[in-house]
Amino acid sequence: MSMTDPIADLLTRVRNGSKARKEYIECPWSKVKERLVYVMIAEGYLKDVNVVEVDDCKKNLRVWIRYDRQQQPVIRGVRRISRPSHRVYVGAKKMPSVRRGMGVNILSTPSGIVPDREAARLNVGGELLCSIW
Repeated sequence: MSMTDPIADLLTRVRNGSKARKEYIECPWSKVKERLVYVMIAEGYLKDVNVVEVDDCKKNLRVWIRYDRQQQPVIRGVRRISRPSHRVYVGAKKMPSVRRGMGVNILSTPSGIVPDREAARLNVGGELLCSIW
């Protein structure tokens, strides 16, 4: 069975796992999801990721969730913006802010999947995948 929005599935698993205080979550592997997780790790929202072989032809992503010193999840909220039914594109000059600069937008650009600050620095726009704070 195929999934209509695998990125939303990943974000929902991360959100639910952090609220349930899980150590890690697992989801089916794809290049886009792996790159998205690496951006969230670089921005400090997640701890680590491993690719786990399930079968000979299947892989899973094991994503380790980050918590602060009081064992509260670092991720306060995640919002999927561009969906398969409604794509949202932004230019380099019209990048919206997340929580007045307290969060980050993640974009799919010709330079790869990057956070909003990196896209503005490279002067590229793209598809606005999600916001995280």
